[in-house]
Amino acid sequence: MSTPRTNTTPEQSATDLGRRVKQARLALDLTLEIASRLCGVSRSALSKIENGLMSPTFDVLQKIVRGLQIDLAELFGSTSVPSASGRRALTRKEAGQRHAYRGYQMEVLATELAHKAMLPFRIRITAHTLDAFDDWGRHEGEEFLYVISGSVCLYSELYAPTHLNAGDSMYFDSRTGHAAISTSDEDAEVLWMATGGDVPQ
Repeated sequence: MSTPRTNTTPEQSATDLGRRVKQARLALDLTLEIASRLCGVSRSALSKIENGLMSPTFDVLQKIVRGLQIDLAELFGSTSVPSASGRRALTRKEAGQRHAYRGYQMEVLATELAHKAMLPFRIRITAHTLDAFDDWGRHEGEEFLYVISGSVCLYSELYAPTHLNAGDSMYFDSRTGHAAISTSDEDAEVLWMATGGDVPQ
């Protein structure tokens, strides 16, 4: 069962996540150079992540868990519950694990369950223009986005920008480059789910 957590700053979250990435790498006795090749992440980027100087995108997180053969939950400090029939996870309000990247303030939900078929996030979209992002997000799997409050524009490599209001939802292929911004005066809040794709199962 999840327990209430104290709020952490984005900087503290990045530091904690970086420390766990480094622990996972060292547990495999890998140098930064070898780990970067296995993960498909540049050596400099991996070093910055480990030292809490860079907050990785979800795409990069997927590459790291795949390359280091760990579960996403481990990067957020949760003790993963082994796969079993009838399992469940309860996440109380504001008790998810925090992760910030550019225009997204993410709360990762159900982190105590390992090897999930889908990865649920509650996200506050702070980006109001595409300038907040360096590149499209793209990775293996499929995604579902449901707008809880505010309004959102979902940009895609293959489709015209799609405007979504509270109560609207969209399901799409994660391999297609994508990014979402808030088009309301306030930050938009969304429920965002991604299938694990090729995250270790």
